[in-house]
Amino acid sequence: MKQSAPTPNPRPMMAFAAPRLGEEEFTAVDAVLRSGWIASGANVTALEGELSARFDGRPTRMLTSETAALEVALQLLGIGAGDEVLIGGQTFFSSGNMVAKVGARAVFVDVDLHSRNIDLADAERRLTPRTKAIIPTHYAGLPCDMDALYAFAERHRVRVIEDAALAIGSSWRGRAIGSFGDIALFSFHPNKNMTTIEGGAIVCNDEADARRVEVLRFHGISRLPDQTRDVDFPGGKFNMPDVNAAVGRAQLRKLDGFCRHRRALAQRYREKLLALLPAGHLPHPGHEGDESGHSWNLHAIRLPLEHMTSTRSQIMDAMRARHVATSVSYESPHLTTWFRRDGWRAGDLPNTELIANTTLTLPLHAGLDDDDVDYVCGALAEVLHEGGWR
Repeated sequence: MKQSAPTPNPRPMMAFAAPRLGEEEFTAVDAVLRSGWIASGANVTALEGELSARFDGRPTRMLTSETAALEVALQLLGIGAGDEVLIGGQTFFSSGNMVAKVGARAVFVDVDLHSRNIDLADAERRLTPRTKAIIPTHYAGLPCDMDALYAFAERHRVRVIEDAALAIGSSWRGRAIGSFGDIALFSFHPNKNMTTIEGGAIVCNDEADARRVEVLRFHGISRLPDQTRDVDFPGGKFNMPDVNAAVGRAQLRKLDGFCRHRRALAQRYREKLLALLPAGHLPHPGHEGDESGHSWNLHAIRLPLEHMTSTRSQIMDAMRARHVATSVSYESPHLTTWFRRDGWRAGDLPNTELIANTTLTLPLHAGLDDDDVDYVCGALAEVLHEGGWR
């Protein structure tokens, strides 16, 4: 890549993701610290109730991460050795990792090239009598086709664990993701649409499952009538501290505004980038007639590397030189060292691998404005042209 020196730039480095925190969060944390009770407490209980109200009353429980929530969900369903779980190929590493951790086999499924969501036709081809569940990811906040997903699950009698890590604030036909269906999991990491510093949630079907989650997230401990304790399963320690929940409660009140702003930024990106890249290389804009259902956690394009002399790494370095941080969302989990040991090879998931090899995640968060988007698009145009793209 023949790279010219970028024009001196007074801008600070633009993060590709960042939490939007204010006085409400600072005040809430201060109150918890001054209270003397900083472990799981009243704020965790309150946040669970507030999220449950958002999910049409479905019981919701907080954990230390969405990864922890996935491990607990698999335990809740009794999934283990000898079982198989279908997983959409465009997902974070934790999906396959937790399936492997409980002793089951991760069966990765290819995705649609544009939406990056799970390809149910490919899922059907990979079903076996050992398949117990399917984990679809709502990629970047774009909901999967929920009608098709749950028809698939009913037809094949498999449980659904929705990886909604990127989808807090998303909806399908006007209904919030998490408010219907089977089990749904959310992440509140600082790069999500709202944060609890670190944290996650599991949305259950009934109170009995929610009570079991409470046991599984805290050492597998249950209390006996005589006030002693027992353990019937070797559970982890995944209970969320009250400090995190206090931040989450303040963030939840701002969530809808954050999502509206992200949608506006995504639309701005689309208007600018359509002059630079083919539409198929841009993120899916949202389901027709239901575009507001996309909460836009990520803005990941595909680079036309086959027509360029530069590599993705060189492009990322050139963007960083222009004070724009970028990322890769996501690599192919089936081609990690761990899953290659299980027999996965390049070529097994063509769309997943093409996306993984060409994707570039651009900055998108509630702290950006239109001028920031314009600057990113201008920098990207300059870098791509230097790399041979016309």
